[in-house]
Amino acid sequence: MALVGLVRVSTKGQDTARQHDVLDPICIKVFEEKISGKLKVDERPGLTAALNYLRDGDMLTVREVDRLGRNLVEGLVVLNDLFERGIAVKVMEGIAAGEHTERSFVLDMALALAEDRRRDISRKTRDGLEAARRRGHVGGRPRVLDDDKRAVIAARRGKGESVREIAAAVGVSASTVWNALSEAEAAS
Repeated sequence: MALVGLVRVSTKGQDTARQHDVLDPICIKVFEEKISGKLKVDERPGLTAALNYLRDGDMLTVREVDRLGRNLVEGLVVLNDLFERGIAVKVMEGIAAGEHTERSFVLDMALALAEDRRRDISRKTRDGLEAARRRGHVGGRPRVLDDDKRAVIAARRGKGESVREIAAAVGVSASTVWNALSEAEAAS
């Protein structure tokens, strides 16, 4: 029986080291993905690759059950598929820690709690952004263009410069220039 690991975080900026520290020493191969756990299986390349790699008698290993997914239905689909193929699941930590060869109340409950935690995080994030907005703060990435750069873009385009030339001169991407030109056109 081979242990095959799955490491998942939701965004590219998150670190996977804690999960690798647990799985790398015991797994023959560890698949990694930086993508939301609420997506369908076929939208998750790391999980799909792991599922394709696993063979009868192998064990998919995760640090915590929510690495399988933070959507109850999708998590159950993954578990059902694995168990039907004769592949066990090993959860290293958390509410469903242990080896599983079939669905159980504990596994189902752990997935349900993972989905609930995801919803709670989303709600708290929305509430925090709304509270900041009420205080005059705006979340998100800072704007790349100010009014001066927009004027430069319009003037250079008026002189017949290409979008790529303008982007290089202003220090922004070509798509940012296209968006600025489209917004200016829509406003006029």
